[in-house]
Amino acid sequence: MLRRVLLSLSRSDRVRHLVETAPVSRGVVARFVAGTGPREAVAASRRLVDSGRLVSLDRLGEDTVERSQADETRDAYLTLLKLLAEDGLTGGAEISVKLSAVGQALPGDGEKLALDNAFAICEAARDAGTTVTLDMEDHSTTDSTLGILADLRRDFPGTGAVVQAYLRRTEADCRDLATEGSRVRLCKGAYKEPASVAFQGKAEVDLSYVRCLKTLMAGPGYPMVATHDPRLVAITAELVRRNQREQGSYEYQMLYGIRPNEQRRLAASGERMRVYVPYGDEWYGYLVRRMAERPANLVFFLRSLATKG
Repeated sequence: MLRRVLLSLSRSDRVRHLVETAPVSRGVVARFVAGTGPREAVAASRRLVDSGRLVSLDRLGEDTVERSQADETRDAYLTLLKLLAEDGLTGGAEISVKLSAVGQALPGDGEKLALDNAFAICEAARDAGTTVTLDMEDHSTTDSTLGILADLRRDFPGTGAVVQAYLRRTEADCRDLATEGSRVRLCKGAYKEPASVAFQGKAEVDLSYVRCLKTLMAGPGYPMVATHDPRLVAITAELVRRNQREQGSYEYQMLYGIRPNEQRRLAASGERMRVYVPYGDEWYGYLVRRMAERPANLVFFLRSLATKG
């Protein structure tokens, strides 16, 4: 019930305004969002890379309603890649792109526009010596996103995919994507979805996650295990042993600001540990979805508001 309420709030303009204008909010958000501009994002990436962790940077913003916004997002990623290259970070930092932010949902030729903009970003990433992962959004975009992924992989085979364990279709998608060289991030999912397409209970989602993880770990691809759940981290380690996978043939991923001690522990043990680092002004929807994913995040946020208030 709490998760459904929070996901509804992520779309509420009224609540968004209240949170964004609260004098303490930005201080609290700083734990989860690496600033508003690219230089702040690069500085956060430097700290993480220097600590032995890897990075995937996401410029927040998905409610693109005009072509100019899509082009602005594309150009922002090009600038980010230039700064990462100048700072010598592209060996440890990649970028994550939401196709909705580069035009996917625009009427008419939105899908083509998203492909063109994503192509330009992938090309710049390749030239800078890094990669791109296409974020997955709500279920209505899944087929379009996977279609654009297939198009991009013809020229940029290292382009990463994201699948969401709470969708009923994802186990089959994992079988299709678990191919040689295929980078696949498996997460639980963070959008409000109907029961017809998504598992609703935590236990069901966890079981689906494990089934999907088994498929990815048994295949020749490169699984990216996005979870903060200690049980799923332990299950991942067991599947690595069972499938005789070597360190470096998969990676763990966690969100910026969540379980940093565990992130450092995994990195210190020799594991590839990548931190998903969001930045930008459009942090409200992202933050609320993170709280919906993990109630402990909501507790932290409320405690911080009370303390700073």
